[in-house]
Amino acid sequence: MSEVLAAMVRHAQTRPDALAIDAAPLMLSYRQLSAAIDALAAQLREQRCQRVALLSDNSAAWAVAELAISAAGLVSVPLPPFFSQQQIAHALRSAGIDALLLDPALVLPPPLASLPSLTLSAADAGTLRLLRLPFAATPLHEGTRKITYTSGTTGEPKGVCLGTAEQERVAAVLIEASAAAADSRHLCVLPLSTLLENIGGLYAPLLAGATACIRPLADVGLGGASQLDVSKLIAAIHASAATSVILVPQMLLALVAAIEAGAPRPTTLRFIAVGGASVSPRLLERAHRLGLPVFEGYGLSECSSVVALNRPGAECADTVGKPLPHVQILIAADGEICVTGNLFRGYVGEPAPDRTVALRTGDIGRLDADGFLQITGRKKNIFVTSFGRNVSPDWVERELCLQAPIAQAALFGEAAPFNVAVIVARGDASDAAIDGAIAAVNAELPDYARVRRWLRASAPFTTSNDQGTANGRLRRAVIRAAYGDAIDACYGNAAIPA
Repeated sequence: MSEVLAAMVRHAQTRPDALAIDAAPLMLSYRQLSAAIDALAAQLREQRCQRVALLSDNSAAWAVAELAISAAGLVSVPLPPFFSQQQIAHALRSAGIDALLLDPALVLPPPLASLPSLTLSAADAGTLRLLRLPFAATPLHEGTRKITYTSGTTGEPKGVCLGTAEQERVAAVLIEASAAAADSRHLCVLPLSTLLENIGGLYAPLLAGATACIRPLADVGLGGASQLDVSKLIAAIHASAATSVILVPQMLLALVAAIEAGAPRPTTLRFIAVGGASVSPRLLERAHRLGLPVFEGYGLSECSSVVALNRPGAECADTVGKPLPHVQILIAADGEICVTGNLFRGYVGEPAPDRTVALRTGDIGRLDADGFLQITGRKKNIFVTSFGRNVSPDWVERELCLQAPIAQAALFGEAAPFNVAVIVARGDASDAAIDGAIAAVNAELPDYARVRRWLRASAPFTTSNDQGTANGRLRRAVIRAAYGDAIDACYGNAAIPA
């Protein structure tokens, strides 16, 4: 049986009235949550579902549905609400989904809207619609209990097959690392359909007997995959008395900037985990000066999320912490980070991997003498200038984005005599302000990494234009294609060598 479900049964027996889900104004005790899960699991079994996709905003019903799918012994496929219609269709088809659970208020595209549906009860958590889908079952890797789809660096999401034990190992180590206890209150500010929030924001609190605070994404200030109203985020943290949250770097930057500008600092927070993309050490320094308990980590969907994490009493600046006990990290001869332990079952539609062989992550890094892991960039992102210098654009970009006038930056310079940045301005920042910001960053960089020319992007790098991923990573090939002529024009007579 699932360790999370077994723990919930214990909590329902020994602490039945303890608060499990705070979805204000809806509150679910462990007794109520357990009953709701049992009721929905029975309905799913009665409908003879096998692979159930879940598409909904963050809600108590989402949590009940995710746990009921597990309790019924079915395969769960959480779908991010920011996926495009094409990405959702690909996930449903490639995973051979036979049932889709969704919020009754959700408006579906025509191909799905025309399918017959029925209403299932999640007891005190409300109702969900169930659509039966016509997709034929596709082979899945043995032991698959969840398929998490990652946006990755291409438009077509990739299905990562995970077992129950792998996910729950991560939940258990997160409890220890964050010192979560029965009085802890975790506020979910990322979509629950993302693996990190699914495990860290739902499984871990329930395993610990704590409270998962769940609000609609709009209520915590999140719009789509890349829009943030930081005032709503701060208000939600205060109102929920959250003791922990999980943030991506842009959310942390917005939070720090708002507090520096006079917004009230949340005083209940004991643990802020940040990850999903590279975090500037200077941003972490700013956060710590404000008294924010921020701890950077590193993970991969293929390892059920977190594999390394800074934590109280074991943290080191400019690193993502020490590897957690459920994995081992090795550094290959070329600097690539490799992970063994707690590996996924395979990708949907691809041959099963040899789980005894280390997973090559595609990230470049090093382990210091004390065992802390430092990430220096993505292996495939590193480019070589025409002077033979290796440049990790991630490093330069994260420093640029710390400057107030710059919201996003993409650096290019492969086989070129100098580097060019495509800049997304923050607000109505002027060219002069951006010039000043770039000059400030260049003053701290070696000459080969400096930005010599820049051009203004016509739109932010987002999932809607396929130039960014949901967790803030850039789709560099797409950006290069969009701005290629303008980038090349920056070189003038110093043209890129053929």
